[in-house]
Amino acid sequence: MHSRVRVWLNRTYAENVFFMDQLRRNPSDRAVEIHATHGDPDSPVLAAADTAELEPEGLSPAAYVEFALDQCQKRGIDVFVPRLHQAAIVAHRADFAALGTALLAPPPEAVAVFHDKVIAYEAVQAVGVPVPPWWRVRTADELVAAVEELEADGHKACFKPASGAGGVGFRIITRAPFSLAQLNGFPSPYVSLDMVVEALAQSDEQVDWLVMPRLEQPEVSVDTLTGPDNRVRLAIGRTKNGRRRGFTQHEQWLEPARLIAEGFGLHYLSNIQFRMLGDRPVLMDVNTRPAGGLHQLALCGVNVPWAAVQLALGEETGAIEPPFLGQDYTVVSGPRQLRPVSVPHQRAEEVEPLLPSVPAPAPSVEAAQALPL
Repeated sequence: MHSRVRVWLNRTYAENVFFMDQLRRNPSDRAVEIHATHGDPDSPVLAAADTAELEPEGLSPAAYVEFALDQCQKRGIDVFVPRLHQAAIVAHRADFAALGTALLAPPPEAVAVFHDKVIAYEAVQAVGVPVPPWWRVRTADELVAAVEELEADGHKACFKPASGAGGVGFRIITRAPFSLAQLNGFPSPYVSLDMVVEALAQSDEQVDWLVMPRLEQPEVSVDTLTGPDNRVRLAIGRTKNGRRRGFTQHEQWLEPARLIAEGFGLHYLSNIQFRMLGDRPVLMDVNTRPAGGLHQLALCGVNVPWAAVQLALGEETGAIEPPFLGQDYTVVSGPRQLRPVSVPHQRAEEVEPLLPSVPAPAPSVEAAQALPL
């Protein structure tokens, strides 16, 4: 009889409450206990965990590694899924292994390549994966030159941080001056070139941006599961075109994703995103972590979080093919339970910040962006 599996998720996205749900509903019928840590006491992942703890703020990456090692030893963690300070953590894989903890994350070399989008684009282009044209800019003059070159080729320019996750810092350049039109309706990602140039001129802070053409839909996020032997066990594309979501197994998306995952050793779970430049798919981004929407693959009859944990534990899954592709869907908000006690107040009164899971007596909720499963 198999013993329980103890899994830790650190400072992860709210959507990963569904990742946790799938671990507990695993097809192997294994007992799973989940530990969660976060900086936000009202994160729903803390309420969803079996045990939870508030993370200390202001730790350097090196100090955070010490915190993580202590958590793994104290909690008896079998599998650690790191998001915060992933690069520093994977550099100490041997230290975690000595405690009996497997890291569900790629090796340091792979994390380093995809931390910087310019390095990533250069690397994947060298192995034959198409990428959009890009410019790395740090000054107003470099920004204007890049925008003008893109516009001369008929593109709309956009920019985002050269390193970062998700859509943080993404903006689309417009030549239209700021007006009341920008104050009508919901906030928009469009920003006037003149305003950006002026902001750069007035700031002492140096920027590091990637300027590129605005890519068109559909957006396809390929979730891959890759073993430590660099062989992909699963690859499924999730499509996004406006509100409509769906799934694809078309090789125009899966082939370059496999090439990246296997060629760069993106062990365990990664998310490789593509969009259209004209009539061809090009790489948009690579995330060396589980995607927030990974749980949506349950609509295709697969439990990917559990398969990843199995690989991390050294249990072979073999190739995983979805038995079917789920029908098109959309994502809606839903309530999720929070802890009944405010953690910071409790922490001020308690010596230890341990938060045992208890049912909430009040219907306190947070809207988590996900499809209920």
